[in-house]
Amino acid sequence: MNYEDLKLLDELRQKGSITEEEYQREKDKILNKNNFSTNRALFGLEENTYLMLMHLSQFLGFLFVGLGFLAPIIMWLTNKDNNTKVDSHGKNILNFIISMVIYYIASGILCILLIGIPLLIMLGILNFVFIIIAAIKGGNGEYWKYPFSIEFVK
Repeated sequence: MNYEDLKLLDELRQKGSITEEEYQREKDKILNKNNFSTNRALFGLEENTYLMLMHLSQFLGFLFVGLGFLAPIIMWLTNKDNNTKVDSHGKNILNFIISMVIYYIASGILCILLIGIPLLIMLGILNFVFIIIAAIKGGNGEYWKYPFSIEFVK
């Protein structure tokens, strides 16, 4: 542990050079630098990289039906007991996927009234954008709750 780095970081925060969020993120990096069990995830990836890949793995559903659901869930289930961040991001992803399936089904039914067509287009765009935002936030070590996500798994 490098106390000089922590002291310098605290001084930067007190001067207003960095935000509280930046301070906490950098402090965690310094404190966990030599602690591989908390910042390592599956396959030797850094925690933030793993979190980002969990979110991005939802795009596999565009290649193979069901894989966009299975891949992030498998990544979550294999590491949820070892890492609290993986557990919280995994639950977030699962809730988002289930919510989106419900919204797609409702929009599909509303296609009979023609209002469902623009809803499906909007859902597709939001799905894509939300996954990208969550992946970027996860890659930065931040938690971001998907909007419009119903909390089924807590």
